[in-house]
Amino acid sequence: MKVVPFTINFLGLKMGKFLERVKNYLSFVRFGHTVFAMPFALIGFFMGVADSTFSFRLLILVVLCMVFARNAAMGFNRIVDSKYDSLNPRTKGREIPSGVISKRSASLFVIVNAALFVVTTAFINRLTLLLSPVALIVILGYSLSKRFTALCHFVVGLGLSLAPIGAYIAVTGVFHVLPLIYSFIVLTWVGGFDIIYSLQDKEFDQRNNLRSIPSSIGIKNSILVSILVHTITALLVVLAGIIGDSGPFYIIGAVIFISLLVYQHIIVKPNDLSRVNVAFGTVNGIASLLFSIFVIVGLFV
Repeated sequence: MKVVPFTINFLGLKMGKFLERVKNYLSFVRFGHTVFAMPFALIGFFMGVADSTFSFRLLILVVLCMVFARNAAMGFNRIVDSKYDSLNPRTKGREIPSGVISKRSASLFVIVNAALFVVTTAFINRLTLLLSPVALIVILGYSLSKRFTALCHFVVGLGLSLAPIGAYIAVTGVFHVLPLIYSFIVLTWVGGFDIIYSLQDKEFDQRNNLRSIPSSIGIKNSILVSILVHTITALLVVLAGIIGDSGPFYIIGAVIFISLLVYQHIIVKPNDLSRVNVAFGTVNGIASLLFSIFVIVGLFV
């Protein structure tokens, strides 16, 4: 008489543990931050579609490549930085330092996602498969760059900048200058806002011999560098519009994107870093989404 209720409770407990595990890993890789690169990958994909044909199968493969590559990169970053994360009051609650996820489990997670990334590229075309090891080296390598160079922010940007050109190649199998410009947009955009994000850890980085622009030249000068880098981003957005002979939808998207770049520099001040996370996460996430929507619509209207 009690077998069925017991079975239901047992299955419910198992499902609860599984969902909790999934939640932990989504937090582990900051899955919500996929919003930074995914919209630009979709821009690259639909630029390729505009020059070729649409394939739902290919779209799924591109999205999977993005997810697997980012999971591998974030997981690797959390592993190699776990020592520093445990010492930093801002990051000591992350999954590895807090014991929620073990290093062994995290390492397996990285290996599986890296392998799935390479396997997925094999289903796209030969060029993406051949370039997949290079992509992995770049996106995994940025995790170690803070030990060697203050320009680590741009190594992060380089990893994410592979999204638009990679997605374009996935569709067309060839390089093209326009998606390459979008890659430079991502490189400078991400590099600029990663400088802002790193302002929070200036003193920690200095104490632990970690390199970053804020730890090298201070908060005020770092903000000026970020403004300069984002000015380059804005100019590249304009250049992409000119080369792409873009219409009103692109112009609207570009104005929104550039305006949000300006806004994040308004709300982050040398004497007030309380809104750094708003600038880093919320503002840039909205900018990326809205810009991609208008660019993609403009490609077909």
